[in-house]
Amino acid sequence: MTGAAGYIAPRHLRAIRDTDNTLVAALDPFDSVGILDSYFPEAEFFTQPELFEQHLDNLRRNGQGVDYLSVCSPNHLHEAHIRMALRLGADAICEKPLVLNPQEIDRLRDLEAETGRRVWTILQLRTHPALLVLKEKLEAEGSSSPKELTLTYVTSRGTWYLRSWKGREELSGGLATNIGVHFFDMLAWLFGRVCRVEVHLREDTAVAGYLELERARVRWFLSVDVNHVPLALREKGQRTYRSITLEGQEIEFSEGFTDLHTEVYRRTLRGEGFGLDDTYEAIATVARIRNLPITRDSANKHPLLKS
Repeated sequence: MTGAAGYIAPRHLRAIRDTDNTLVAALDPFDSVGILDSYFPEAEFFTQPELFEQHLDNLRRNGQGVDYLSVCSPNHLHEAHIRMALRLGADAICEKPLVLNPQEIDRLRDLEAETGRRVWTILQLRTHPALLVLKEKLEAEGSSSPKELTLTYVTSRGTWYLRSWKGREELSGGLATNIGVHFFDMLAWLFGRVCRVEVHLREDTAVAGYLELERARVRWFLSVDVNHVPLALREKGQRTYRSITLEGQEIEFSEGFTDLHTEVYRRTLRGEGFGLDDTYEAIATVARIRNLPITRDSANKHPLLKS
């Protein structure tokens, strides 16, 4: 595993353990990785990528090579660490966003062909029971007029956020990439290819816009600012807010998130995980959101922007 000291690493550690696998080595430049003792106390640990890669290469040469490398490092390092995995004869299981730009997916597709190994990613919302039911319902209804959706996601963060790599666009890909890519994947999975993108707000702590997909029109708003949590909820101490409405009706999927990483691992180990083609649409979408000029006058603004 790369990025063993990071926020998302415990979900991967749990998934590795709960699928009856063993972590043999971990990498992170920071050595606050006591979490390893709760899962794999025998795992080797490295703070230097060169020594980590050398160790894995020695295992490979001795017939004990790893089967998978879990990539939990900062976003801008994902492609390099995926390449490391494939060069070592392992598949990669990479946390989202897989990469920052669709061109990187094209390069990884070439490397898959060269090495015969696979690149997998974590698109856990595709395994959520409530969303699977919704997908079946939408497919049963067939094509009709586009659905109207409003997506609001506020996951408040402290001052540390903008001072970390997550607050630097060249490292994280920006806010829409860092906290929104799995929602954009979910939308494309449910409603088809993205046909049009507008960006109405793009700041360090909030980004908003409009998507037209093949079967939906979506007004969306993403934020890490606690002031965007509805006042009544803030007064109760709530610091996060998630709402997705479909034709004015709330889509309820607030429960059932605990084991989604483990379910993605199970699928991946069966060869049924989510690969490069699955994540391409979402990566292309967040890259467009990052680079498009702001649309000032639009009838498609999210209600929070209108208010």
